[in-house]
Amino acid sequence: MCTWTPPVARLRPDLASGTAPASLPHLPTDASARLACFALLLLAGTALGGCPPGGPGGGGREPLRALAAGANCSWTLERHTRSYNHLEGDVRLRRLYSANKFFLCIDKTGKVDGTRRKNYADSLMEIRSVSVGVVAIKSVSTGLYLAMSKKGTLFGSVKYNPNCKFKERIEENGYNTYASLRWKHGGRQMFVSLNGRGKPRRGHKARRRHPSTHFLPMLPS
Repeated sequence: MCTWTPPVARLRPDLASGTAPASLPHLPTDASARLACFALLLLAGTALGGCPPGGPGGGGREPLRALAAGANCSWTLERHTRSYNHLEGDVRLRRLYSANKFFLCIDKTGKVDGTRRKNYADSLMEIRSVSVGVVAIKSVSTGLYLAMSKKGTLFGSVKYNPNCKFKERIEENGYNTYASLRWKHGGRQMFVSLNGRGKPRRGHKARRRHPSTHFLPMLPS
């Protein structure tokens, strides 16, 4: 324990005899001496990159003092897991323009197709984030959801269900790919795809790097 003894004998010979004048300045008490020692130890520890005792939840003001002194304490710099809940429910109105130069559309019968008509009503899609990296795609004009069956067939669904969930990923070329969250074929992902004639391909016949699976979400004009 650190103790403090005032060197009064050396500084004031008249005090060594035990008699002190009325004007004697106030000397530190034991409590203030301990506080001074603690402060010195604290400064020495933080100067060496250490942390005051206690850690997170140790009580007192030690974390605040450590931060003020610039200490590199792991418990004061602890980072919490990021939350992306703000992405859920995000809605975008887009037209999905494929690298094969077709707009994805869903007609009122539930048929999925591609069209070259830029402002075709059935090609305007509502893309809603249902979880991180997962979206639901719905035709604004028909109200049908884009869905994929177990066999990889694309169709329009009246009701939202697990077949309507797609993993959205931005590829290196800037285009997006959409893979079924629910279904796979032989362990491989199945993708939304339009061939060179604008017809939907079975999900298991498409690959991530195929231009037919690449879509550019375009703002409606």
